[in-house]
Amino acid sequence: MILISGTGSNMAAIVRTAVQQDWAARLDARVAAVLSNRADAKGLAFAQEQGIATGVLDHKAFDSREAFDAALMQRIDGYQPALVVLAGFMRILTPGFVAHYAGRLLNIHPSLLPAFTGLHTHQRAIEAGCKVAGCTVHQVTAQLDVGPIVDQAAVPILPGDSADRLAARVLTQEHLIYPRAVAQFLSH
Repeated sequence: MILISGTGSNMAAIVRTAVQQDWAARLDARVAAVLSNRADAKGLAFAQEQGIATGVLDHKAFDSREAFDAALMQRIDGYQPALVVLAGFMRILTPGFVAHYAGRLLNIHPSLLPAFTGLHTHQRAIEAGCKVAGCTVHQVTAQLDVGPIVDQAAVPILPGDSADRLAARVLTQEHLIYPRAVAQFLSH
């Protein structure tokens, strides 16, 4: 199960890797569905083109985070996933949601955690004078961006780098390590 909010480039990387590496035969695993909190999420079209079930649950239709997360859990649990993958799902999840999927909820963050949790990671790394930046796949906990690290990749920060140029290089690494981390999880 993969949750997205936008273009779903990490979701697409996972789906492509699952096909290329034949996860169905090798790991007895498949992407059961892609759900989004936004009906206009571009990644939904890619998932549909791949024959993957999709769904939308608009968070704006709910009075609280708790109500949205409860409805989302109900949708997810209908698929009985071994793993829930956050791939650009731009929602802070409630402790109850995180506890429900404890040990089987992964996220990717565009920094070398524990550095630069939260937003604007690339600009913050540049402004701090870092020589490297990167990305981290981690298990999700109730505390934002601090769960156990599963995998990381580093990229150099080049002289004159902009946040956008750095983000593009980091994203290339995200597309490599996220599928690898998912496959690693599913092989255990």
